[in-house]
Amino acid sequence: MNERKAWKVNGFIAVLLIMLLLAGSIYSFVRMNFIPGILMSVAIIFFAAGLHIVQPNQAAVLIFFGKYLGSIREPGFWFTVPFSLAKKVSLRVRNFNSEKLKVNDVEGNPIEIAAVVVIKVVDSAKAVFDVDNYEKFVEIQSETALRHVATKYPYDDFDGSGSSLRGNAEEVASEIALELQTRLALAGVDVIEARLTHLAYATEIASAMLQRQQATAIISARQKIVEGAVGMAQMAIEQLMKDGTVELDEERKVAMINNLLVAIVSDRAAQPVINTGSLY
Repeated sequence: MNERKAWKVNGFIAVLLIMLLLAGSIYSFVRMNFIPGILMSVAIIFFAAGLHIVQPNQAAVLIFFGKYLGSIREPGFWFTVPFSLAKKVSLRVRNFNSEKLKVNDVEGNPIEIAAVVVIKVVDSAKAVFDVDNYEKFVEIQSETALRHVATKYPYDDFDGSGSSLRGNAEEVASEIALELQTRLALAGVDVIEARLTHLAYATEIASAMLQRQQATAIISARQKIVEGAVGMAQMAIEQLMKDGTVELDEERKVAMINNLLVAIVSDRAAQPVINTGSLY
């Protein structure tokens, strides 16, 4: 089922005809001409049954005894096929906020995730005829797509070698929007945007995962500190040797590097020790 334009004319023309017929029927009844009066009364009902009002950003889907006649998208007062049923469909941009869903990520960790989806009906015929309730359809399919995408990624990438829900939120949101567009095209709904609004570990493992994140952050920071300390020690030795300030044998180089590494890497302030004798 695809949307098509319905036949329509300006509704005020029909109102003018109704007023003329009303005046004629009153005149006929006054003159005791019942047959013309009855015919004009039936014509009044006929024209009145075809009047419809369409609001801005709204579509009226016309159904005549089970047959789809077309849709009216233009706002205004219209006359169309009499006795046709008009189902109103909103064409406004709408937000759908999903509930917080508990799912397992690709590593099997339980997480909580939620998203907001921005949608717009682009085909009123599909929204009315191809699904039972397009609003409920959007809700269920949004949650299904969110669950499916969430199970394809880990919550966090501790190794830094791949994508994750927390580290690649934009990519995940784009994939959710793409999958939703495929699912909701059946209902004539266009997905404008999708964004994650909530992402967290489930309460039963949140404490353990927080400790893991803290440990990972500490290890990463220590690694950077050690790399910097080694570079500074090498640079100090090379500068001293280049300037010829002191002559250092291998044992003194080892002692100097050891002192520099301890002073830089230690998480406490270094305590200077004055050596008044020989190193040997």
